[in-house]
Formats: sequence, C-alpha cells, structure tokens
Amino acid sequence: MRAVLQRVNQASVAVAGERIAAISRGLIVLLGVAEGDTPGDAEWLARKTAEMRIFPDEEGRFNKSLLDCAGSALVVSQFTLLADTRRGRRPSFAGAARPEVAEPLVQHYSVALRDLGLQVRTGRFGAHMLVSLENDGPVTIILESEKKS
Repeated sequence: MRAVLQRVNQASVAVAGERIAAISRGLIVLLGVAEGDTPGDAEWLARKTAEMRIFPDEEGRFNKSLLDCAGSALVVSQFTLLADTRRGRRPSFAGAARPEVAEPLVQHYSVALRDLGLQVRTGRFGAHMLVSLENDGPVTIILESEKKS
C-alpha cells in the first residue's frame, strides 16, 4: 500500500461537477493499494499517517501530528501510484490490486483513521475526480506499508 500525504490548508473532491468532500487544515491522502495488501497493511499505514509529525510546533519544527493538530484527512483512492514505469513509455498497473480487492482496503484504511479519532472525508472509488487543494509548505511525504518477504 502506498500513500502520498500532502499537508493542506484546504482540499476538496468533485465528481461530475458536484463537490462530494472537503476538509480544512489537515492532510490529503492519495492512496494506492497493491496486489497482496491486507487489512493489516491498511491499519499500519493509517496509524503511521495519523502519527506522522509533519505539522509545525510553536517554533516551526515538525513536531506535531495530524492527531495533535486535530486536523482532518481527505482520502482519495489512486491506483496510478502503483505505476511501473521501468520499461517503455506507457505505465503498467499490473502491481495494483483489482478494484474488488482495493475498494474494501481503502475503506478499511479510512475507518482505521476514524477509529484513531480523526475526521475523515473520502473521494469516490473508481470515479473520475477533480481534486483541488491548497498545499501548506508544501509538505509532501510518501509512505509505504511494510512488506513481508
């Protein structure tokens, strides 16, 4: 499972011209599910997301987490994060989980964030989404779940 976290002042998602989700200060999470990912990966990644210290303290240092700031998360599924671009000019998405596997894991990740006490909004799985955001920093962090060999 791969997540791209972006610290934002605000972010929203629209589908077919309708705004379906929005947050103020917090994180937008672009989330890709790989073949072989499990609910345990989703829970581990959710905790890592919630506890990642990428918000400034009073001295401007990265010492506060999303939990510390009482921020929100906007979770947007994005299978293209699993693109393999090593060969040719067209990315391969063979490593991405099939939709019937990925969708429940994206939901599981979102529920795990809620269970940690965060306010969570989500995009619409499988839809063409227009994502708007105001980056804060910018601060962008890439997280990957631990893979067992």
